[in-house]
Amino acid sequence: MRILFDQGTPVPLRRSLATHLVGTAYEQGWSTVTNGDLIRFAEAEGYQLLMTTSIAILVLSTTSWPRIKAAAAQVAAVVEDLAPGEVREFTIL
Repeated sequence: MRILFDQGTPVPLRRSLATHLVGTAYEQGWSTVTNGDLIRFAEAEGYQLLMTTSIAILVLSTTSWPRIKAAAAQVAAVVEDLAPGEVREFTIL
């Protein structure tokens, strides 16, 4: 798996991921790139995982606005419950 470390992820962790290809935002020349652009750049370069240490991430199971709109109150409840550094996936049926 291709893994990208953001600026806050300790680089020595790379040694524990020896079976994966690990790069850093700094090595890619992306140390000043904002998070939204960093995700787009990482996807364009074939990274499959972005590892971060500070922000919460909520992954929605769909991009369908009608489905998300119908579940908006549930999404808002999940957002209120997230803590910094936490990652959750929310399945929208």
